Amino acid sequence: MATAIKVGIVGYGFSTKCFHLPFILPNPGLEVYAFLQRAAPPADATVVPTKGWGHCTVDFPQAKHYMTPETFFADDQIELVILCTHSHEEFIEKALLAGKHVVVEKPFVNTSVDAERLIAIAKEKGKLLTVFQNRRLDSDFRTLEYLVKHGALGTVLEADIHFDFPSPSWVTGWGKEYTPGQGMAFGLGTHTIDQALCLFGRPASVTAFLRSNRGAESEIDDTFTIILQYAGDQKNLLVTIKTAIVTHMRDQLRFFVRGTEGTFLKFGTCPQEAKAMAAPGEPATAPDFGLEDAKTWGTLTSTTQFDPDSQTLDKQSGLYVGKYPSLPGWYRGYYDNVVAAIRGSAQLFVKPETARDGLRVIELARKSHEEGQTIAWT
Repeated sequence: MATAIKVGIVGYGFSTKCFHLPFILPNPGLEVYAFLQRAAPPADATVVPTKGWGHCTVDFPQAKHYMTPETFFADDQIELVILCTHSHEEFIEKALLAGKHVVVEKPFVNTSVDAERLIAIAKEKGKLLTVFQNRRLDSDFRTLEYLVKHGALGTVLEADIHFDFPSPSWVTGWGKEYTPGQGMAFGLGTHTIDQALCLFGRPASVTAFLRSNRGAESEIDDTFTIILQYAGDQKNLLVTIKTAIVTHMRDQLRFFVRGTEGTFLKFGTCPQEAKAMAAPGEPATAPDFGLEDAKTWGTLTSTTQFDPDSQTLDKQSGLYVGKYPSLPGWYRGYYDNVVAAIRGSAQLFVKPETARDGLRVIELARKSHEEGQTIAWT
């Protein structure tokens, strides 16, 4: 059995404890070896903090604790660096130049040009560079991807991909002047844009409408509609990616996808995030961790019976209709793949080039919004 990969984690906050540690800890191929956390250890480790996310030395006393990037990146025992900070570019470069593999939280960086430069460094150094696009492993998206790939919808002609979030608290402090890296397209949009690219690839053009609906005049979008149009064999395909913060619905719309042979309509969200937040830093090992409640399964309607166990004939329409069971969400699969890719037994699941293309979509969306026209992919 191969020796576990020694992991060094940069940051010890929400991202680390809710989106990474729960899926790293159950993986026998990974060892939590070190942290870069600038805060000094508490004087009394037995005192439970009243705010913040705690300290790595309390939760992981066996791990090394570094307070400066210089000492952290100089540790030649660290094989894989996981970046859970707001600012990524400098640390990605430091890690790659130090000869380490890198997992970086989304958004990858602020511009596609910066992404291309870092991808080139990773290739030069022969190191893995990947972005934590965990929502490819949401229960609902895994289900949609399965249905599309197995022909349940026929040829997809139209896809609406939503990630709406009512009145998010974090947007209230946003300013007025836009710079790359700011706004909801760089936030929730990095997930849904990535999902569109996974399903359909690069578009031929981008049209976008960016808005500020939080009650403040601002160039920084909190609400957006991005329309992707395609060419060639996909010339009839239209993909609409949306996020809205004014959305008074109990169960938010996630997907409405129409094809020549069927339609898939899905409300509700994958339970993995909520369960991880309920027990931050705890291993995600419960058997039901990624299982959706049956009441939020999507509805599959098709001209032929794709699944006899879930679809029945609607005599009035002549269509087969039913709640299609959601596949389990599996964020742990992201790190399963990272280990396999480092060990050379699998292709990388989230390639940095796709994350770069996602940034390019956002750049073209901003240009479309400012110029009031459709912008061809470049």
